Amino acid sequence: MTSPDNLPEVPDAKVPDEAQAPEPVEAPVVRRGMFGVHDSGDTSGFGGLVVRRQPRLSTPRPYGGYFDEIVDALGMDDAIERVVVDRGELTLHVKRERLVEVCQKLRDDPELRFELSLGVSGVHYPHLEGEELHSLIHLCSMTHNRRVRVETSCPDADPHIPSTVGVYPTHDWHEREAYDFFGIVYDGHPALTRIMMPDDWDGHPQRKDYPLGGIPVEYRGATIPSPDHRRSYS
Repeated sequence: MTSPDNLPEVPDAKVPDEAQAPEPVEAPVVRRGMFGVHDSGDTSGFGGLVVRRQPRLSTPRPYGGYFDEIVDALGMDDAIERVVVDRGELTLHVKRERLVEVCQKLRDDPELRFELSLGVSGVHYPHLEGEELHSLIHLCSMTHNRRVRVETSCPDADPHIPSTVGVYPTHDWHEREAYDFFGIVYDGHPALTRIMMPDDWDGHPQRKDYPLGGIPVEYRGATIPSPDHRRSYS
């Protein structure tokens, strides 16, 4: 048996960079009555749900596949907060004040050419203090047959994100939907109004703090105007 004094020397393990160090997993959160419901009105089926939150991901290089080529061609490290590769998808977390600039280069740079947007969606993370609202853009390059997700966030207290309608015109209705359901205000949008709910609707129904059950029906007295009486943006 080898004694401890005769063990071979082992080089010191490399300490990972602080920026790449994994964040600790938060303690499990027990929820009894989802979406603000605390009595018998809970219709979500999640009574007593235990939520184990995973740490926020940040993927070190190399990312693999063509993902490194995309990040290198973009070359805007000062605009990217972090990069995540998960389940075969590349996600660029972009600073909200640089969002339009990043999208413009993703679309126009010959090495990138993400000319097709597959849509904009919103997400509500009430536990992420200071970045509760997220907006995601799914882009596709028909030229290079590649995909990338662009994600940006804003605090609930300042729910403003620049509109990207000027880069991808099809984001018009998508941003209106994210505004309608999540309350994200897309600055610079040509006509940011509700698209699904009535104009006078109170709240944003897809936020996690919006009541799901046990509330009175709010949609009452609503009518659909004739085409010649509908809103015009001209």
